[in-house]
Amino acid sequence: MLQLRDLPSRETLEKFATRYPQADISAISAFLHLLRVATDLSVALDACLSRHGLLQGRWWVLILLMREEALSSTPSALAEKAGVTRATMTGLLDGLERDGLVARELGPQDRRSVSIRLTAAGQQKLDEVMPDYYSRLRACMAGLDERGREQLDEILNLINGGIRAFDE
Repeated sequence: MLQLRDLPSRETLEKFATRYPQADISAISAFLHLLRVATDLSVALDACLSRHGLLQGRWWVLILLMREEALSSTPSALAEKAGVTRATMTGLLDGLERDGLVARELGPQDRRSVSIRLTAAGQQKLDEVMPDYYSRLRACMAGLDERGREQLDEILNLINGGIRAFDE
């Protein structure tokens, strides 16, 4: 993924706005800053997880399974919740199964039906990762008090509502 390391100055944005009258300088600046922070957060999360031998995709699958009452789900439900294709989920599950973190279980009535279960080793891996993750997350968000976090949530919800403008 290409990461914009050098955010444009106000002068640069004004130059673009001269050429493209639709350009809203403050909107562009805020959007690029948000995109940059989101990318940096993703890179930082990858670094944290890699210390524990995980990548984000595999970690999210373990999290999704832990959220389930029976610690199991179907591959298609996991793919939908993770926002990935079934083929991508199959690849994630193959690696997790190979490492003993999940197990595939055939349905008792229909052998074509498969569910994915979080194993004891998978739970142990989460028990190793999550305290480190939560400590780092707390430190990352320390600059915001509870009200600031609520405001950030509200702002992000507003931005999320506007994403469909890119789909139109």
